[in-house]
Amino acid sequence: MMKIYTIIVGLLFPFFISAQTITGKVTNSMNEALIGANLYWENTGQGVSTDVNGKYSITNNEVSSRLIASYIGFNSDTIDINGLSEVNFILKEANSLTEVVVKGQRDGVIISSLNPIKTEQITQTELGKAACCDLAGCFSTQSSVQPHTTNVITNSKELRILGLSGVYNQVLINGLPMIQGLSYTYGISSVPGTMVDNIYIAKGANSVLQGYESISGQINVSTKNPDNTDKVLLNVYLNSFLEKHFNANFAFDLGNDWSSLTALHSVQPANKIDKDKDNFLDLPKLTRYAVSNTFKYRDAGEWGWNSKIGVRFLNEKRVGGQIDFDPSTDKGSSEVYGQSVQLTQPEIWTKTGYRFDDISNLAFNFSTFYQDQQSYFGTTKYDAQQVSLYANAQYERNYGNHVFKTGTSLRYLDINEDIAFTNTDLPRTFDGNYHRNEVVPGVFAENAMNFFDYRLTWIAGIRADRHSEFGTFFTPRTLLKAAITPQTVIRANIGTGWRTVNLFSENIGLLVSSRDIVIEEELLPEKALNYGLNLTQKFDTYSVSGYLSADYYRTDFQNQIFPDYDADPSKAIIKNYTGTSVGNGFQAEVYARLFELVELKAGYNYLDVYRMNGETKELLPFNSKHKLLGTFSFKPKSNKYHLDLNAHWYGKQRLPNTKANPIEFQRPDYSEAYTVVGAQFTYKFKTMEWYGGCENLFDFRQEQPIASWENPFGPYFDTSSVWGPTRGREIYIGVRYYIKNKDE
Repeated sequence: MMKIYTIIVGLLFPFFISAQTITGKVTNSMNEALIGANLYWENTGQGVSTDVNGKYSITNNEVSSRLIASYIGFNSDTIDINGLSEVNFILKEANSLTEVVVKGQRDGVIISSLNPIKTEQITQTELGKAACCDLAGCFSTQSSVQPHTTNVITNSKELRILGLSGVYNQVLINGLPMIQGLSYTYGISSVPGTMVDNIYIAKGANSVLQGYESISGQINVSTKNPDNTDKVLLNVYLNSFLEKHFNANFAFDLGNDWSSLTALHSVQPANKIDKDKDNFLDLPKLTRYAVSNTFKYRDAGEWGWNSKIGVRFLNEKRVGGQIDFDPSTDKGSSEVYGQSVQLTQPEIWTKTGYRFDDISNLAFNFSTFYQDQQSYFGTTKYDAQQVSLYANAQYERNYGNHVFKTGTSLRYLDINEDIAFTNTDLPRTFDGNYHRNEVVPGVFAENAMNFFDYRLTWIAGIRADRHSEFGTFFTPRTLLKAAITPQTVIRANIGTGWRTVNLFSENIGLLVSSRDIVIEEELLPEKALNYGLNLTQKFDTYSVSGYLSADYYRTDFQNQIFPDYDADPSKAIIKNYTGTSVGNGFQAEVYARLFELVELKAGYNYLDVYRMNGETKELLPFNSKHKLLGTFSFKPKSNKYHLDLNAHWYGKQRLPNTKANPIEFQRPDYSEAYTVVGAQFTYKFKTMEWYGGCENLFDFRQEQPIASWENPFGPYFDTSSVWGPTRGREIYIGVRYYIKNKDE
């Protein structure tokens, strides 16, 4: 293994030579920004796309002096830069004999052929196809990410990639680890959809720059920038359970290159609903208030200083359980079962950089948050506090056919958890104080190398991190991209990852059931090797454009920790598992846009996630081995309205073994297969959009998902067998009012 590390490190430090960065903007003849226009050097595969303002930044590595700009529906243009540092393109619309044809509506999902790492970019176009009230609801039209409910009573969720628990993919907010520890349980639901600009999804072991934790993949949420978003955005949402959402964004130009974005977010609780008559609420009563502000100073591509600073304060309350549960009088009661969660979280983050010239840049990233959580899960009291800090300093230099990045990072995590029982009739033994303190300094380096006129790209990276308790870990990763043709790209990646376990916040269902939790030994860091291969084939004709994509990833765990519910139904046994534990994931997807009017997408996922128990292959629970996705969108050329449909089919899932329970408390070994269909219609006015839709159109529900719901304080009460929708059809309506930025 040391030989591998030595080879990778050797590849990271080639000789430095000079390069030049070109910046500019691409517009049409009306001076309107062309979003997603392609810029590339003549006779090479090196290129970039313009951002939401039509701006770009591209490095010339001395392979060509002629820069080409192209955009669907417009004539391409080529300019010889001749030493220029800023080049603006004005593209002319392509003319037919009878009309001017203007194409170029931004795709909902963009898979760049230029990025060495296969990254699915979910844009605001795609997010507008569903309500997307929060981050957890932003994936209803996607195959790669699967939202999964971890506690049906409080409706906590995680985001899964490759069929593995959400703890194995890294969720970043603006490239920073704000979803970890206590915030893992409810954090993805606290990000309002109105603040999401783009979501970037990458599978498998990717770059080492953001850390060592991503094993199955990475989800990076980019929030809206103050200088290129709506001046005012108001959003009001109401569903058929009478849950209310209100969002307000206000962008300001502060002068002297400063701008700011203030966002307000509120959720008010739904009515009490119990469709399956089990005396438990179908969805919790949720009350949330959040206020945030983002300040921005200049763009990261400009010479000199640039900065973004964000602050946020979150207060949230969730109440679930039996219909008559009143948290003010029944917390911890043995008479009426309920769950209540009260949390507050202040946070601050900054991304500050200094660009020396066109080829070198220095960046500093910092984030910290504090979370205080007070909660009851039936007769289990769970109070916890967390302090989290992350810092990163990174130097980047573009030279020749290389992009070299290196730096240092620091993670600090302090979690204090108190567990107590207000009823001791059940044989539970895990009460007490749990305290974890982690300090993890690290160093990293990564080099991207380009060969054969940028048709082949190789990224080699390695990082070393020293954990305050478990010692030093090395994390090597490498990625390869081959552009067979401009439309055909093959990518491969392999690398390791590791992480420490936050047992209760990452497995909140442990605190909900009547099971005893038995921690048999010291829990060591989880470690895994992930490798994968993917193919992307794009096509683009006058009437049809789109892509075909197929990928396969395998994850081999060297150590894994997950609750064992099968050995004893009355217990959840926690220990290190060093035997064979594997996750295989295959995905195939085709997307097509027809005549700039209709969008179609079909996807298939095959997941084989298992561990070996001796000679027996045991499928891990709550994974559909087969899953299908289909979407349909229609938008006329007038852009006055659009209709969007999505359908998900889930195959059967293995469920925890309950054969040792009395027969009335046993559950099937497998769930049934089911289909969920969603639809939305949006109509646009000059400064307003009305949208309405339905989730779970055909009202499929898992009936009475809670085991022993008649006796929630008995030994067989369990919520861990939830495998499908539990609240049925949900109809919603909403309105968005906006005042556009003058540059849009």
